[in-house]
Amino acid sequence: MGEKEGGVGKKITVGVCVMEKKVKCGSEVFSAPMGQILERLQAFGEFEIIHFGDKVILQDPIERWPICDCLIAFYSSGYPLEKAEAYAALRKPFLVNELEPQHLLHDRRKVYERLEMFGIPVPRYALVNREFPYQELDYFMEGDDFVEVHGNRFWKPFVEKPVHGDDHRIMIYYPSSAGGGMKELFRKVYTVGPEYAHAEARKSPVVDGVVMRNPDGKEVRYPVLLTPAEKQMARDVCIAFRQAVCGFDLLRSEGRSYVCDVNGWSFVKNSYKYYDDAACVLRKMLLDAKAPHLSSTIPPTLPWKVNEPVQPSEGLTRQGSGIIGTFGQSEELRCVITVIRHGDRTPKQKVKLKVTEEKLLNLMLKYNGGRPRSETKLKSAVQLQDLLDATRALVPRSRPGRESDSEAEDVEHAEKLRQVKAVLEEGGHFSGIYRKVQLKPLKWVKVAKSNGEGEEERPVEALMVLKYGGVLTHAGRKQAEELGRYFRNNMYPGEGTGLLRLHSTYRHDLKIYSSDEGRVQMSAAAFAKGLLDLEGQLTPILVSLVSKDSSMLDGLDNASIEMEEAKARLNEIITSGAKTVLGNGSSSTPWMVDGAGLPSNASKLLPKLVQLTKEVTEQVRLLAKDEDEKLAETASYDIIPPYDQAKALGKTNIDVDRIAAGLPCGSEGFLLMYARWRKLERDLYNERKVRFDITQIPDVYDSCKYDLLHNAHLNLEGLDELFKVAQLLADGVIPNEYGINPKQKLKIGSKIARRLLGKLLIDLRNTREEAISVAELRSNHDQSTKNGKEETEYQLKPHSKNEDARRSSFTSDKSMDQDDDDDKETKYRLDPKYANVKTPERHVRTRLYFTSESHIHSLMNVLRYCNLDESLQGEDSLVCHSALERLHKTKELDYMSYIVLRMFENTAVALEDPKRFRIEMTFSRGADLSPLEKNDSEATSLHQEHTLPIMGPERLQEVGSYLTLEQMERMIRPFAMPAEDFPPPATPQGFSGYFSKSAAVLERLVNLWRPFHKHGTSNGKL
Repeated sequence: MGEKEGGVGKKITVGVCVMEKKVKCGSEVFSAPMGQILERLQAFGEFEIIHFGDKVILQDPIERWPICDCLIAFYSSGYPLEKAEAYAALRKPFLVNELEPQHLLHDRRKVYERLEMFGIPVPRYALVNREFPYQELDYFMEGDDFVEVHGNRFWKPFVEKPVHGDDHRIMIYYPSSAGGGMKELFRKVYTVGPEYAHAEARKSPVVDGVVMRNPDGKEVRYPVLLTPAEKQMARDVCIAFRQAVCGFDLLRSEGRSYVCDVNGWSFVKNSYKYYDDAACVLRKMLLDAKAPHLSSTIPPTLPWKVNEPVQPSEGLTRQGSGIIGTFGQSEELRCVITVIRHGDRTPKQKVKLKVTEEKLLNLMLKYNGGRPRSETKLKSAVQLQDLLDATRALVPRSRPGRESDSEAEDVEHAEKLRQVKAVLEEGGHFSGIYRKVQLKPLKWVKVAKSNGEGEEERPVEALMVLKYGGVLTHAGRKQAEELGRYFRNNMYPGEGTGLLRLHSTYRHDLKIYSSDEGRVQMSAAAFAKGLLDLEGQLTPILVSLVSKDSSMLDGLDNASIEMEEAKARLNEIITSGAKTVLGNGSSSTPWMVDGAGLPSNASKLLPKLVQLTKEVTEQVRLLAKDEDEKLAETASYDIIPPYDQAKALGKTNIDVDRIAAGLPCGSEGFLLMYARWRKLERDLYNERKVRFDITQIPDVYDSCKYDLLHNAHLNLEGLDELFKVAQLLADGVIPNEYGINPKQKLKIGSKIARRLLGKLLIDLRNTREEAISVAELRSNHDQSTKNGKEETEYQLKPHSKNEDARRSSFTSDKSMDQDDDDDKETKYRLDPKYANVKTPERHVRTRLYFTSESHIHSLMNVLRYCNLDESLQGEDSLVCHSALERLHKTKELDYMSYIVLRMFENTAVALEDPKRFRIEMTFSRGADLSPLEKNDSEATSLHQEHTLPIMGPERLQEVGSYLTLEQMERMIRPFAMPAEDFPPPATPQGFSGYFSKSAAVLERLVNLWRPFHKHGTSNGKL
């Protein structure tokens, strides 16, 4: 290779010896994955693609077939596989997929036999061999709901597959009884070489016999994160069948994973990211085989994208001070842990009213099992529709005028019922994620039973609480997706799009956790879409990739008493007009005082806040009055708009028509907008008691910010001024609600974030243990190589006593994060050199935790004030002084604010040296509010998009400082839930058996791997 012919380097010839139906050319090339990938491969300029064509393959003798350096050949219907084998033996090209093992794929019995031979888990199955249809067999018995083969009983539902691999007439048998079924997902995994796997899922038809399809008629596919064990299974399948490009079906059921079919050569459909990846992996494979002297480094811009318009990859993300540039050659990124607040949302709302209406009381009894003293929660579509029907019947068709004799309380009650009705009708959909109603009985009476036998209790009054709002907006979704892209391009070192290469190979271990709130879950899904460059809707991403953990990421119950104390003290400071009280603070540490950050004139700002709120509320009232009059004239109360999923799950784009019509952004009408502002006006200041409620300040600020960003087109006078006053007060109130001084902040923060802190320590420890294991394995291998041992042997390493001792304290870590440690079930580990990973130190663990404001504040307070605990007296803060100053001035941790812990391993330092593992801490304050405060061109553009940019990361440590993992653990441990307190999930049965067999299988693996590229080896090119 490399000779010059006419001044041009000789290209590597790649023969494509497949049936034409498998490679659509010409105008159809864009619809065929094979064509897409070959087109990209050719764009690199190093290869010449030669299509053999059906005529050559079927009619010409092999001696007349084109000569090529590399051959892509695979069986399909009508393909002469033996003829292709003879050609490969004659010309000895490098084979991407070995030909001889492809015979196995025609027979599912042989497929399962090969899988079991390599220790790859398969589902429980039985073989029924008939010579002709319906042949009676003495070992086969069929009952109504089961079949029995050789004494093994299989209950319905189950799947029956034909023996022949090309026969796809797969039958599903259901039980005679109604209901039941299974909930497994079929995962389709596609390998491109032993190091790369792409997975997606579809709903198993065994669930209900229905195949989910998108509007184009294609089967709905869900993105999938493979566990480390499943990635190893993908690699094993690739090696077992000696097929570099291979598709197989993975089944997950009850905590276990199984390979249930192997399909051979196949590609992902309709995924441009996958086409890019596959072309890059195939290029490296071919260059390594036939031109190892050429660089296979992926260029920064892929050749087929050179002429594409440049997309602003992080248009919404500012650069910060915290991005680390180059780091030492010997330092490798091991772990990225990020805790992220959700994106921009609509204001959270609550309506409370006492109800005595029979319809509503009956509804409560209907859904609480008829228990008169039990509350009920309505969340499902059916329940909320029932409530809407009842409320519509109760809401008066016209409002009483000002001169009406109706009591004020009756008027207010009717207004609240009207508000409940408007909320339930909003968007024309019901979503338990975003709306829920509680009905709590308050009063009861004794009534005679309907059968006349004795008495029973019956509720006569109940409290209805409707919670709604807090929905992720189109801006929130955009923020999360773009931040995900920013992380992909900036948080991970590597060539080109480093993270995507890392993730699709076996070197990236990613898990995403979310609290139970809908806006948090959807933020996590949108972020994952940007991070992994996924395609399609957010719902499949949420279902497939995001794990809910409300106990770790939700709730303030543990610190409710302390928070009430903080709010009471805060109220005292503000309403008394007192200056902030010095504690241990000084001019150099202003954050050490009680109520730090409160404006000195807070007590004077409160009346101004109330007055401005009244002025804005009155303007919205007039808009709502106009809307209500129009509705009364034209709208039927019985018509619901059609279901709108985009509104339910956070829209992608602004509803331009609503904005042009002068309506509020999103699905909120003027009536609900007025209800929102009216409630704030009432709750902020009680005129009868002449008392301010400072806990309403954050809500006023929240509404101001929302309307300035999303409803600026309504031109509400005084909203700008109200925002400035509310911001001044909120910047002081919000941080102090989580503790009036640093010691109280630490106490509250440790209570709220205790479980999360424990999980972060587990993540870091697990990463360290894995890295140490890899380092010890490499050291052992290097030593054995020096001793002259044959390199092609697999190095098996039992645990040493020291290693067992070191790990003994991490038993609970495994139970908390089981997938991380599935590979620790085995007593033996494979030398990474033979895992075909040339840079095993690049194995990276990523953990993403999506949560709300409370947990971000709590975590940050523990990080910066942990040294104030009595057990750590004399220790410096984990956060440097300049960062403490910056945090004091930051005040708000807004939407999409985040804290990042990255752990690096210095491989040049001894394993036992504490400096082996370094922690880097950065944070972002999230959304940048400056566009709301300026009037320049950028602000105008962002206003039009209703979106705020996200601030880049900033350092929490001095440049050049060195925070060791050991020190981080020592400082955080007093506030974290101990590993042993995490409840262990049930250990997946079957995994232990699989891993215990793996050591015995290794020798067979390597013996079969040797001839995998036998033709390439004979030419000395592998």
